[in-house]
Amino acid sequence: MLRTFCIGLTISLGLSGCAFNSVFVNYPSQIAPYKQQLNSDSPTAKITDLADNISGNDGLLYAQESGRIMQIAGDFTGSKTYYQQAIDDYQIFDDKAIVSASKLGAGASSILLNDNAIPYRGRGYERIMLHQYQAFNYLFSGDAQGALVEVRRSNELQSMEQARYQKSQKSVQDMANGTIDAQVAQLSKEAGNVTSSFLNAYSYYTTGLLHELASEPNDAFIDYRKAAQITPDNVYLQQDLVRLAKQLGMPQYDEFKRRWGEAVMPTPDQGQVVFIIERDFVPEKQSITVPFPLNGNIQSASLATYQPQRLLMNNSQIQGLGTPLTAQTIANIDALAINALKEDLPAALFRQAARIYAKYQMNRSVQSSSQRANNQIDAAAMVMQIFNVITEQADRRSWLTLPRQAQIARQFIDAGSYNVRLNSSQNVNIDVKPNRTTLIWAIETGNRTRFYSIII
Repeated sequence: MLRTFCIGLTISLGLSGCAFNSVFVNYPSQIAPYKQQLNSDSPTAKITDLADNISGNDGLLYAQESGRIMQIAGDFTGSKTYYQQAIDDYQIFDDKAIVSASKLGAGASSILLNDNAIPYRGRGYERIMLHQYQAFNYLFSGDAQGALVEVRRSNELQSMEQARYQKSQKSVQDMANGTIDAQVAQLSKEAGNVTSSFLNAYSYYTTGLLHELASEPNDAFIDYRKAAQITPDNVYLQQDLVRLAKQLGMPQYDEFKRRWGEAVMPTPDQGQVVFIIERDFVPEKQSITVPFPLNGNIQSASLATYQPQRLLMNNSQIQGLGTPLTAQTIANIDALAINALKEDLPAALFRQAARIYAKYQMNRSVQSSSQRANNQIDAAAMVMQIFNVITEQADRRSWLTLPRQAQIARQFIDAGSYNVRLNSSQNVNIDVKPNRTTLIWAIETGNRTRFYSIII
């Protein structure tokens, strides 16, 4: 019995190591070298190694990471291809109405191994960001209409995710656990005022901006207002709402003017500059040990969590446009990720409980068979202990090249050329044309800041 079990275990571990990239090697350690590479002059040097995994169990995740790395490097065409692969993967998951054989296999493996054996299907906030970033690929490639299609899809997904969450929301109260309760409280504190993972002011702002640039002010107003409902203290959103309310002759204009001041309108010889600034990386999930009582014994399991984070960064300072400009936060992506984990916690907790029970039963079965053999109980117990230690891995997968925070700034200025500096980064030259918009996208990745600009 022991020999058979050992052979089966060896085969299981060997096959799983090939088929499931994150079953035994935690995902943050896999992606760390690629994030470090983004601080170098060759940010895509290792991209083929990462992209080679797209056909595997975590393929959707690797496609998102590959697309983001190419995008940060300025290869919008290459990024578009990887993002489309991720979009296709999401669609495949959506279209699966019946349980496939591969899904059954993943489910069986996850019972004995860990949640990393389940194919990665993304989180709602990741899917929303995916379409927003695909919109940026289209926009900076000169296809404004293609960009609008993507951001509209992003908005649709926010509504879909909200409906899905309300339908599937569960409570962990039936599985009361002090460790889990403490983690939920900590995650709530870390998320701050952000209460969901699927309402993203950054996405709504981007959609509103593209609508406005496409001469669709009514649609722009709707999306700016949605963004302002999520991030009400952003001065630039307030100014956009006042300006569009005045431009459209809306009855809300007087109210907005009382709250936020008179609308600032451009003169005929002015253009506008819009800054979108992304800073740092979203945090990595960590692993915690959760005790579960089972038949009078305490069994331990691993679940993912987020540890307390350092304070959010100060608002970015923009020099070179005459009067210094201070950017303001439009979204904290880390808070979206934290809420996504909170929302998934009930299902993860139930899966972990089932896994503990399955391992407990396997352990009893092996020991019972070994006792009948009279001489293999110690070896069997040792093998089972090794199996449990190796396979007890929290699911720490998430899209880790996303920014931690997004900020915006906006100003009407006289047409001309400007030498702009963001915080302590290098200067960058931009041009401003009358009645046109210069969009500057700044991406900070540690000690590097990359600038991409386009006149629309």
